[in-house]
Amino acid sequence: MKDYFRSRALRFGKRFEHLKDIIVAILIVKRGKYSSSFLNTSFLLLVLTAIVGGPIIAANNPFVASLEQTPGQYQASVVSFNPYESSLGTVISAKPRDKVVDYTVQGGDTLASIGKKFDVSADSIKWASELKSDTIKPGDGLKIPPVTGVVYKVALGDNIYSIAKKFNTDSQKIVNFPFNDFADPDNFSLTPGQTLFVPDGVPPQERPKFQAPQYAQVQVGVKGSSNFIWPTSGAISQYPVWYHMAVDIANSSAPPVIAADTGTVVFAGWDGTGYGLHVIIDHGNGYQTLYGHMSRLFVSAGQAVTQGSQIGVMGCTGRCSGMHLHFEVRSGGQLLNPLNFLK
Repeated sequence: MKDYFRSRALRFGKRFEHLKDIIVAILIVKRGKYSSSFLNTSFLLLVLTAIVGGPIIAANNPFVASLEQTPGQYQASVVSFNPYESSLGTVISAKPRDKVVDYTVQGGDTLASIGKKFDVSADSIKWASELKSDTIKPGDGLKIPPVTGVVYKVALGDNIYSIAKKFNTDSQKIVNFPFNDFADPDNFSLTPGQTLFVPDGVPPQERPKFQAPQYAQVQVGVKGSSNFIWPTSGAISQYPVWYHMAVDIANSSAPPVIAADTGTVVFAGWDGTGYGLHVIIDHGNGYQTLYGHMSRLFVSAGQAVTQGSQIGVMGCTGRCSGMHLHFEVRSGGQLLNPLNFLK
């Protein structure tokens, strides 16, 4: 049985091979005829594709659309790539300014509108023009810096790091600004007297001038209750210790500072002791309170205040590293723990 099936399989295989040879021979003989039909069909399909798909491709091709502008309306542009975005964007090119330009104020101008026109901040124009206020009028001459920040005249001993620290910016921004010149490009040395542009720089605030302490007399009949209330709102950033017998109350929102008790303001100002702008209130009962590092004062020496009335605004003046109020309670020349008195 096994031999029978093997012989049948061999016979079928031989017949199949013979038939395959005949078909191959026919295809070889007729290859010219079939290839011609194939080429004709392919060309017809290509023509139909061009007729149907051509208008669709043209309508959606951005390069074709850009070439159809009216002559004279072409605008210089540059294609920019942002690695953090998923598509290309077109940015209108603008010639950067390499120096301070003069500008005469026109009717209707404001510092803000002029700043928008030149793409710099209003404060930058104010600083460059040495304005004391935001008020300008037609005909005034202004200095327009090339970039938001400070225009600085280099002094002897300056370097990019000291200048960056002075104007609260990054030294790398000074280096990166293409129109800043350096005596030695390798170490970024500067020449005294040269003009330096400090991008994003902010001039340091002028500190109030020191004044000799002038303590006022306590008004007769103005007396506190000896029950002190909290002088401001915030979180305690430093508790009283032997070397800092006071309580520091911090609050980044700069809240009002109020009198902890009724009394007479015997000092209000800046005296160079490290308290910055501060107020001392004598409560007429043997106690005094001190409120230090304020940004603004609303009282003056000799003025009577009642408990809870606003005397100033929290700040960071004097010997200070962050927004807070330094609060002391005194008696007989001694500093007492304020937390024993505050309610």
